[in-house]
Amino acid sequence: MCGIVGYAGSVHAACGRPLEVCLNGLGRLEYRGYDSTGVALAAPGMEKVEVRKKAGRLKNLLADIEKSPLPDATVGIGHTRWATNGEPTDLNAHPHQSRDGKVAIIHNGIIENASQLRLDLQTEGYTFVSATDTEVAAKLIGKAAQEIIDAEGAPDIFKATRRVARMLKGAFTILVVDSRQPDLVVGVRHDSPLVVGLGDGENFLGSDVAAFVAYTKEALELGQDQAVCISADSVIVTDFMGEPVPEPRRYTVDWDASAADKGGWESYMDKEIHEDPASVSDTLLGRYDDKGHLDLDEVHIDADVFRQIDKIIVVACGTASYAGLVAKYAIEHWVRIPVEVELAHEFRYRDPILTSRTLVVAISQSGETMDTLMALRHAREQGSRVLAICNTQGSTIPRESDAVLYTHAGPEVAVASTKAFLAQIVAAYLLGLYLAQVKGTMYRDEIHQTIDSLKAMPSKIQWVLDTQSEKVQETAARMIDARSFLFLGRHVGYPVAMEGALKLKEIAYTFTEGFAAGELKHGPIALVEPGEPVVVIVPSPRGRDVLHSKVISAIEEVKARGAFTIAVAEEGDEDAGRYADVVFRRPQCPTLMSPLVDVVPLQLFALDMAQLKGLDVDKPRNLAKSVTVE
Repeated sequence: MCGIVGYAGSVHAACGRPLEVCLNGLGRLEYRGYDSTGVALAAPGMEKVEVRKKAGRLKNLLADIEKSPLPDATVGIGHTRWATNGEPTDLNAHPHQSRDGKVAIIHNGIIENASQLRLDLQTEGYTFVSATDTEVAAKLIGKAAQEIIDAEGAPDIFKATRRVARMLKGAFTILVVDSRQPDLVVGVRHDSPLVVGLGDGENFLGSDVAAFVAYTKEALELGQDQAVCISADSVIVTDFMGEPVPEPRRYTVDWDASAADKGGWESYMDKEIHEDPASVSDTLLGRYDDKGHLDLDEVHIDADVFRQIDKIIVVACGTASYAGLVAKYAIEHWVRIPVEVELAHEFRYRDPILTSRTLVVAISQSGETMDTLMALRHAREQGSRVLAICNTQGSTIPRESDAVLYTHAGPEVAVASTKAFLAQIVAAYLLGLYLAQVKGTMYRDEIHQTIDSLKAMPSKIQWVLDTQSEKVQETAARMIDARSFLFLGRHVGYPVAMEGALKLKEIAYTFTEGFAAGELKHGPIALVEPGEPVVVIVPSPRGRDVLHSKVISAIEEVKARGAFTIAVAEEGDEDAGRYADVVFRRPQCPTLMSPLVDVVPLQLFALDMAQLKGLDVDKPRNLAKSVTVE
């Protein structure tokens, strides 16, 4: 959940840059949590670490610093919090300090044995001012730091932090500064993200590259159970025992800071919806040659292994799981092997049947979703191959998978996922077509035609944005007082209906349910009363006339009971226009491509509903972008 940033500059020149980097980084990371924010600074001559923190959004901290400026520094750490342990208050905000105030830490994750560790410290006379597990770690690191000074005659905050990391259970990333070593920032990670930014005369740490991409594009992966110590001119990576890690992998971030800015849009979500076409086209780039032959160069699994695959299980959560459900229809049709879609948090608790011939596909925008990470680890333990579909370079899920397909959607800042959903569908389709290619279940010209259809989708998505936005906004204004919605769909329209419902729940706080349209008469129709808004994803009348007529019948059923019906239907579909109260149109496209256009007006509809209610569409209550705890 939480966002963390660290900076180490020259110890010979205290200045405002550590604070600048931390605050700018927190601004880019606020999507990861916004219950409270804080910073800690150290410089030569400081008796204690300087800490400032405030409950609420980053603007509260900025106002406090403007009112009472912080001193120049050489190192700094910053934190934006999504509360999992202790209420969002000034006292519970990070950073937290050691008993003597010389050490300050920030923390992402949950320390599961914090209660027992707290009791142990209390028996030694320690007192606590917060209700957080983080303060327990701060007191422990401060205690270890002093023990090392007493034993060795000199401070070693890197060693002290590693010692405490070995005591902690749960998921954590911790950054530490010590006023006695004002040239260093130390980090440790276990089941929680941390990445290193490599600068010139300065180095950085962050929960993701957005923390420092404005300053450097050069990054270093930090692996599981590894520790890092950065100064202005050095980066040392070890395991928790202090053994050096040989040649950690370096990589270059392929987007710049401006990609994560609003760029004149009213909200990040609005900007990202309008980036839907680019997310599709960029995800397709470089995946096929001039003849349409697929070459997924990121997928380092031998073709012979793919030929042996007899089942696919997609593990994901939320929006990513709906992308997996869309892909299920296509992959089963193209490859003729069964595809199961599992909620990652349920997967390993039901004793799933996994073999060496099972391919597990883990879908996660952030690459840090803890439920999905634990599911893929379970799959690998059972001998299955795991392929990740992910949008974030250097994140944990791709690193722990056998192969990865990056979606190249660019940074997605708004909590409610939009462009990443489309990119995930495209990546999963590419995987399905590649499997069809190596297994020989589709003719080459069929694969080429499908790729051509995918290549045509960005312009069709743009058509929806250009021609339907005004109608969507007008409809949202009519529905602003609706207390609930039903979303219905069949075939690939079913997961689109669930995704549309989720968007409305997430940002407009409207009670909404998505159903398979065939389930309507098996219960949900009892919810329909006069004025009830029902959104229906209508399949094309071309080629699937039976499905089309059944969905039109569903519209007639709910209208007969007084529902206000909104259809998402193809241009030229006269039946949809005849029976629905409002129709959001899509251009003609193959059935399996339709989710890429059908979801766009639903994204816009949720956005408009939330904006008309005066809600913060980018930071909906109680939600964070990256769920890094189970």
